[in-house]
Formats: sequence, C-alpha cells, structure tokens
Amino acid sequence: MIELSLDGCSLWVAPGTTVAAALAQGGDGSSRTSVSGQRRAPLCGMGICQECRVTIDGQRRLACQTLCREGMQVETQG
Repeated sequence: MIELSLDGCSLWVAPGTTVAAALAQGGDGSSRTSVSGQRRAPLCGMGICQECRVTIDGQRRLACQTLCREGMQVETQG
C-alpha cells in the first residue's frame, strides 16, 4: 500500500491508483471549488475537462492523469 496526504489527512491506496480515485476513496470525491462556491469533481477521467485539477506537491496537476506515490501531498481547493 502507498501512503499519501489528502488535505492533511493520511490515506492509504493500492499501487497504480490515480489521484482522482484516491479523492473518491478518501474524501468527498471533489477536487476543487468553482468560482460560484460549488464543489467540483472529476468528470471525463482522461484529462480533457480539467475538472480534476488539484495541487500535488505544490504544483497544479490533473488528478485523473497522476498516479499516487509514497509521501505525495494532495490538496484540493476546499
């Protein structure tokens, strides 16, 4: 199992898990907050819609295109 941090909380996932899947497993499934204040979640699962943008180790990335790795710090705009 791989341990990562999701919004400051430890989360254990299986190797090969995408960050988008980790969001669904360990949080509310949301990746960001829209300008109108609504929580947004991954939609297309292949990087086109950009709804899965999160901050990973200080850089904005697409959760659906990023595999989890040991010690990763994932932050949503919650």
